[in-house]
Amino acid sequence: MKPPVAKKVKHEMALFDDVRIDNYYWLRDDSRTNPEVLSHINQENSYTDSIMSGTKKFEDEMYAEIRGRIKEDDVSAPKRKGQYYYYKRTLDGKEYAQHCRRLVPNNGAPPSVFDVMRDGPDAPPEHVILDENIKAQGHDYYSIGAFKVLVWAHNLGSDQSSDQCLYHEKDDDMQPFADHLVLYERENGLPKITVYGLPEVGEAINGLKAGRNVDFIDPIYSVDPEESEFSTSILRFSYSSMKTPNSVYDYDMNTGVSVLKKIDPVLGGFDAKNYVTERKWAVASDGTQIPLSIFYKKDLVKLDGLSSLLLYGYGSYEVCIDPTFKASRLSLVDRGFIFAIAHIRGGGEMGRKWYENGKLLKKNNTFTDFIACAEYLIGSQYCSKEKLCIEGRSAGGLLIGAVLNMRPDLFKAAVAGVPFVDVVTTMLDPTIPLTTSEWEEWGDPRKEEFYFYMKSYSCVDNIKPQNYPNILVTAGLNDPRVLYSEPAKFVAKLREMKTDKNILLFKCELGAGHFSKSGRFERLREDALTYTFIFKVLGMIPGN
Repeated sequence: MKPPVAKKVKHEMALFDDVRIDNYYWLRDDSRTNPEVLSHINQENSYTDSIMSGTKKFEDEMYAEIRGRIKEDDVSAPKRKGQYYYYKRTLDGKEYAQHCRRLVPNNGAPPSVFDVMRDGPDAPPEHVILDENIKAQGHDYYSIGAFKVLVWAHNLGSDQSSDQCLYHEKDDDMQPFADHLVLYERENGLPKITVYGLPEVGEAINGLKAGRNVDFIDPIYSVDPEESEFSTSILRFSYSSMKTPNSVYDYDMNTGVSVLKKIDPVLGGFDAKNYVTERKWAVASDGTQIPLSIFYKKDLVKLDGLSSLLLYGYGSYEVCIDPTFKASRLSLVDRGFIFAIAHIRGGGEMGRKWYENGKLLKKNNTFTDFIACAEYLIGSQYCSKEKLCIEGRSAGGLLIGAVLNMRPDLFKAAVAGVPFVDVVTTMLDPTIPLTTSEWEEWGDPRKEEFYFYMKSYSCVDNIKPQNYPNILVTAGLNDPRVLYSEPAKFVAKLREMKTDKNILLFKCELGAGHFSKSGRFERLREDALTYTFIFKVLGMIPGN
């Protein structure tokens, strides 16, 4: 099957005596009903299915392997609040969670890090407050943005407007406590927690005395605050690393004792001791040191340049891409892959300046940082150009598109998920959701300086006749953040101009939006497709 060829309809866009020609502008249809547009997208999907048909069995096995690591019936770490324990429960075969609670049997006892919720026939009954599986019925995508418990009093027969709210669970930012103050900071690209004791009520605060740092077990890791009770001395946080599954701890701020309350089970014989995590530093073109997080299986990697490597990046909006655990990555590293994250400028890993030096008129630092990380990994014998694959989503997809235009020779394969690749055209169109609010991140191209700077890296505007690596691009037809037409145009123009015979695939989910599928099993299909594509182009699929 030959790749689809999109028709060309000349569309001129002029500004500041500069004319851009977009022959694929017609692919944008905000109603998502144009038969010609839908036909082209369906052709692209059919072509992707055709090219990947020979590896469909491997892809299905990959999906089953990834899903097989999940303990489908599980309970989160119960959180004691007032007279109840609150927790989430997942069930066999169900995509979504139930939100539950049980009474604390001995409610008069003060909370302790050693508290354990009783279950079984003698335990207080479980109350299912919300079942997401029921709420998700009839919807292609379902997600809860926030979950709070409210208790209302209603007199039968009276008007609902006269109901009285008896109880409302408030948000807790995890920092202030009755007798302590907890600070979440970052140092050398990693999060840290420092606990400070507060003086007795009535005593003046003349500055915080030396705080106590919470110790962590891995050289690189991620820490996130969990909801805690203001009146207690118990700090709850979640912890993980690239080799440590998500773990919930209760920390006694008086004694410094941490108690593990829950670690996510990983089925299939996973043992963290078999894996290595490292922090390395690449040097950018301006001398800035860029942190890298690296993960691999110790008995499969020799650092001789022969390993395959997947390098992930984002680098926008001050978002920190911390080295967390993701069970599906084991399907890569258990086959000898190295997985790495480039903590490039534009993210927030190294503080506010790190972000400011990767946005607006300094956005190119994001791309050159990523290239420097790739060159470091090759130079340090982690991989070679022939084994280096890259991935990014959304603004990270912009990163992938930009570095492909700048240094296509450096990579074997690239995966761009819902990529923001038509920067100038999108930022000039205030009718697109989020455009005007995005000017703070990218700049306003109605101003000449920003227009030409954006144009210098906008992916669609910088495709040129050259060899590109193997590329998989994904999109969601109903994506409100990155219009499906951006990656569609990117692929169409690449097909027109690239001079190689490498694989170029476009997969557009007709029901999905920006965040792919919402179910915990459904979304694994995308990982299975991505990994199968990478293994395919590297020639790593047995018998293929």
